[in-house]
Amino acid sequence: MKMSEELEAQFIKQINREYESSFLYRQLAIEMEVRDLPGMASWLRAQSAEELTHADRLITHLTDRDNHPVIGDITIPSIKVEKIEDVFEIALDAERAVSEGVRDLYRQAEDERDLDSRPTIDWFISEQVEEEATVSEILGRLRIVDGDGSGVLRIDAELASSNI
Repeated sequence: MKMSEELEAQFIKQINREYESSFLYRQLAIEMEVRDLPGMASWLRAQSAEELTHADRLITHLTDRDNHPVIGDITIPSIKVEKIEDVFEIALDAERAVSEGVRDLYRQAEDERDLDSRPTIDWFISEQVEEEATVSEILGRLRIVDGDGSGVLRIDAELASSNI
């Protein structure tokens, strides 16, 4: 069943948020690469790739319902990284923004009683809870080590092996 133009527009907004998030994560990965933290860079690149799969999942939902997704203007904020914690604070803020977009999508689908969107949206709600928790944990651990080199290197190594 084709969805309304309004709901389609809300899905397209979310698709663009996922692309923006992907590019932001990629820039954050670059920030870690230039600081010789390959584990963090690798983890951030993986997050970037995951955001692209999220966009694809939304696109597939739209095309499966005979809607027409269109990628809009993609913008990412300029970022300033002075310390490693900044990277994960930026990532957490971005995840929170994506989560709010998913909640907006949910509200629109609920208002329209579009039951066909529920499984897709419910998956994204669960995914965002996990994403925010993971980034929050990394940030919390970085705050605990408070710039201590050995602590930062340990977290970097754990992220390289995806233990967080």
